[in-house]
Amino acid sequence: MYQAFALAFLLAAILNFINFKWLKLPNSIGNMILALVAALILIASKNIAPDLYNYTCSLIVEIDFSVLVLDVMLSILLFAGAMHVNLSMLKEEKWSVIAFATLGVIISTFLIGGGLYLIAPLLGVELPLVICLLFGALISPTDPIAVLSILEKSTISDKMKLKIEGESLFNDGIGVVVFTSIMMFLSSEHMAADQSIGAEVGHLLIVEVLGGLAFGLAAGWIIGKMINSVKSNPQQVIMLLLGFVLGGYAIAQLMGLSAPLTMVVSGLYLGNMINKDDFNQHTTQVTNEVWHILDQSLNTILFVLIGLGIHLVTFEWNVFYLGLVCIVIAIVARFISIALPFSLLKQKESLWKTTSILTWGGLRGGISIALALSLSSTDYGDELLLLCFIVVVFSIIVQGLTISKLADRLYPSK
Repeated sequence: MYQAFALAFLLAAILNFINFKWLKLPNSIGNMILALVAALILIASKNIAPDLYNYTCSLIVEIDFSVLVLDVMLSILLFAGAMHVNLSMLKEEKWSVIAFATLGVIISTFLIGGGLYLIAPLLGVELPLVICLLFGALISPTDPIAVLSILEKSTISDKMKLKIEGESLFNDGIGVVVFTSIMMFLSSEHMAADQSIGAEVGHLLIVEVLGGLAFGLAAGWIIGKMINSVKSNPQQVIMLLLGFVLGGYAIAQLMGLSAPLTMVVSGLYLGNMINKDDFNQHTTQVTNEVWHILDQSLNTILFVLIGLGIHLVTFEWNVFYLGLVCIVIAIVARFISIALPFSLLKQKESLWKTTSILTWGGLRGGISIALALSLSSTDYGDELLLLCFIVVVFSIIVQGLTISKLADRLYPSK
């Protein structure tokens, strides 16, 4: 796996350089487009250079994208994203963020799953309802990285950007919990006769979500005390943070807690502590620079791997057409899952503008692909991966390239 990851890192660096020098697209979008082009060229050369093709395919499979994203990269990406969120501003938007990240994910899961279940037979694809709901759960979480880099220079308000970032950080953790809950129904026949699947799911939700939040806050407080005692030494601070992110994520998983939510909460706490005015400013600057580089590097690799992931897809025309329909289903479900919670909140912003930005800016990313790949050895795993890949690619490329124009149209500069 090391050799495969090392070569993927080298390719990501080269593609990132090409995008920076010539394409000049947002990193996530440009890198994925270039990776898709590279993958298509490689596929086209299958008959010309079969040895190279087979070797490359074996490397991509060896990387184990699902494990790499869910067990390694996600911890750093979520922590780095949370570090730069202003906690005082987030408190002002807490109810909208909570509503979008919880109720919104659940609504989206059932709308997408239900829509897929009704439409799939019309295109000759038979999918059980629980499989359709599983797809709804894995495709509902959104990725804030790409859209925030695009909206950085747009005219939308900081409060709107905070809604996008805050929701995306928390809905990753909620999405994984919902996904795991639905997986329980698939394996319910293996449960003991005296066990209730409903009780198990309820226990999972309480333990994983609340436990993950509590552990993240407690662990963040402990690490924060340690950091405060060495805050004049940036190397010690960075080592403590990096050790906690990797080790804390693993500990949360071993304890059966939501590791993504642990990282988000601890990232919010520690990031705001480090970025306070009374903290050592040299340490703050160095720490932020290091985490920014880590964040950008891993995101570059992530979106390159998504592009190369076309190798892993088993192509079927009827599933491909269903994937195109799923794009529409996912967008409509996203709109409804934002509009319903937003309408329950007393917000000054326009319902139409807010829902439109959050809908079109709700890009799907690596966590959706990783969850889909985790099903590769199960029934309907190939179909779900192709459906997921189509929605993610459309989301990142089409929505990603047009969200800035939509933002400028809805929020014109004065």
